[in-house]
Amino acid sequence: MSMTRPASFSIASSGRRCLTMSKLIRPLFLRNRLGSAAQVFGVAGSSRRGKAWDSNKIIPPPAKYGGRHTVTMIPGDGIGPELLRHVQEVFRYSCVPVDFEVVHVNSAMTEEDDIDNAITAIRRNRVALKGNIETSHTMPPSHKSRNNLLRTSLDLYANVIHCQSLPGVQTRHRDIDIMIIRENTEGEYSSLEHESVPGVVESLKIITKSNSLRIADYAFRLAREKGRKRVTAVHKANIMKLGDGLFLQCCKEVASGYPDIVFDSMIVDNTTMQLVSKPQQFDVMVMPNLYGNVVSNVCAGLVGGPGLVPGANLGRDYAVFETATRNTGKSIANKNTANPTAMLLASCMMLDHLQLHDYAALIRSAILRTMNETRMHTADIGGQGTTSEVVQSIMRLMQGASLRSAAAF
Repeated sequence: MSMTRPASFSIASSGRRCLTMSKLIRPLFLRNRLGSAAQVFGVAGSSRRGKAWDSNKIIPPPAKYGGRHTVTMIPGDGIGPELLRHVQEVFRYSCVPVDFEVVHVNSAMTEEDDIDNAITAIRRNRVALKGNIETSHTMPPSHKSRNNLLRTSLDLYANVIHCQSLPGVQTRHRDIDIMIIRENTEGEYSSLEHESVPGVVESLKIITKSNSLRIADYAFRLAREKGRKRVTAVHKANIMKLGDGLFLQCCKEVASGYPDIVFDSMIVDNTTMQLVSKPQQFDVMVMPNLYGNVVSNVCAGLVGGPGLVPGANLGRDYAVFETATRNTGKSIANKNTANPTAMLLASCMMLDHLQLHDYAALIRSAILRTMNETRMHTADIGGQGTTSEVVQSIMRLMQGASLRSAAAF
């Protein structure tokens, strides 16, 4: 393990002194210059309905060492390491009071020492930012997904993704604003399989009443806090009458306690068709583990792709932030072509969780202006910019925002 500890007056890679955060940056610039674009990704700042996101009352760890926070960083595989290096670069440039404890996890190892070290570090720091760790289907059956081990060991029961149309990104559908709440610890991801007789494999899908009630209540509480009007439960209870039937019944039970929120349900196959036909009909969606994986990827594609959408894995005691679709991006690793937006927005979600709202707002606004005003896009959304060029554009806009705020003050 290595510790990365940027100084508050460090020099950014561009050679310029890092920005100084103060009350001067407080959203005078953000209100007047960015307008509604600053509300994109309601997981921080304000959502379309004007409610601040607070990880659903999950209490962040207190700052240590003179107001600084220590966060576990897991680079992962594929494009993860390079994207997280850019996060560190942006944080140093804007003097974010966060130190990263970097823990490497080798996805090719059959032993679990690396992931155990990562889990221990998250328990110590309570917050993490991670790249995706590859899970190869060629590994032996006894090999468990490192991502899954992390989520279940820390009981990160809620995967929260906000898929929203972004300014400056051309897509088939507009005005999409969907919050996806995915149960994160059981279902088809229970890792319980066996070959009962040669040629016959049984995989166990685990649905429990306690966890179904917990995720349903989380979805409804988040919907109420956000001012959302509808929660849709996604299921396959017409076929899996006991498992998905239990999940659906739990959602109905919880819904009865929220008369101000409309509740409906939809079979998962119809859900995917409705999403690609008329996604605007959805508001908040809650679902078991595997359906959440499928629906999250569909929704990310609707708003521009995996390089744009951040995600959070939340539990009672810990929070882990990453890109929403959990792609490793091995085919474009180390080619300076990956879109850094999703990972940078995930880091903004993390900053809001740590109650470092001014830093999150500064970075997020620069990201959105880079997409909407300077039109610096990577190839995945139709541009020709490199990863480094996008990050440099974001840092230039951060510097400009700071200077304009100081002048206005």
